[in-house]
Amino acid sequence: MEVFRNEGMANHKITISDVAEALSVSKTTVSRAISGKGRIGEDTRQRVLDYIAANDYKPNVIAKGLAQKKTYNIALVIPGDCNLADMPFFQNSMQGICEEASAHDYDVMLVTTSANSSANLERMIANNKMDGVILSRSMIEDRNVYLLKEHNIPFVLMGTSGDKNILQVDNDHKSGCREMISRMLDSGLRKIGLIGGSKNYVVNRTRMRGYQEAFVRARQELDETLVFEDCDSPARIQDAVECLIRARAECIVCMDDVVCLSVLQILAKKDIAVPQQIQVASFYDSALLKNNKPAITSLGFDDKALGALTCKTLLDYIGGMEVQGKTRVDYELVTRASTLF
Repeated sequence: MEVFRNEGMANHKITISDVAEALSVSKTTVSRAISGKGRIGEDTRQRVLDYIAANDYKPNVIAKGLAQKKTYNIALVIPGDCNLADMPFFQNSMQGICEEASAHDYDVMLVTTSANSSANLERMIANNKMDGVILSRSMIEDRNVYLLKEHNIPFVLMGTSGDKNILQVDNDHKSGCREMISRMLDSGLRKIGLIGGSKNYVVNRTRMRGYQEAFVRARQELDETLVFEDCDSPARIQDAVECLIRARAECIVCMDDVVCLSVLQILAKKDIAVPQQIQVASFYDSALLKNNKPAITSLGFDDKALGALTCKTLLDYIGGMEVQGKTRVDYELVTRASTLF
């Protein structure tokens, strides 16, 4: 039988004590040379830096954290009810968060919560496992926000909130949605239907405001009978599409790509041609719509950049730097074959 043994424990890794002994200086001197803080001669500092570079010394993050009273961990809170359709956003933003955190010697820990339970986050707070938190979804009533405020934990919301005391980094959904509808109105469209998901999500309310503002700016009356919210099931989407067909809507705008995919499938079953008989657009662009024919007019957002900026904002805040209370990431309106404007 073949036997395996972990040789990793036998590999000697150079420590701060080894550096100090080799150079006949104190551990405090080595620490000051590495951190760049405290009184130390330039010649000594350079000797230490040259030695650790030649010997591939890497400071122990745990020891560094203990000295600075930091964990060098941040927590990324994601909703436990996210489904396959939500994953492109979370995957892309998470990549940006992890890359930015790694560049600052931080690790990212994933925490799942639900609308009814924050037990996982509560346990991490009780065990003092992180220096700060990123909330990846904004809810109208968010128990995680109350929890983090109660324990005075630094956090940033990757989304939008009406609470001005919350640090926020978000895609500029409202401006993007307003621009798309404005372009439709400028092209002569008037009966522009809207199908959206749950109003419990702040992002859906933000997109709705963009839709409404476009009509106000164009001085056009918005027909409320063409607006369908809380369409969070296939049956509700089906009913909304059938109502819009009966109302002879010229265009169906979907609040996200999940709704849009369902709308396209319903129209295809009814042999309604897009865009010849009815135009279709989405307020969000992801891989779900990538291969659709015709290609779907949508709003493009750089979710990786959003994640990176959110993480940078949190780390800057933890580090005592001044940060913007609310930051918006730009968008791109991509017109494709599903619309005629």
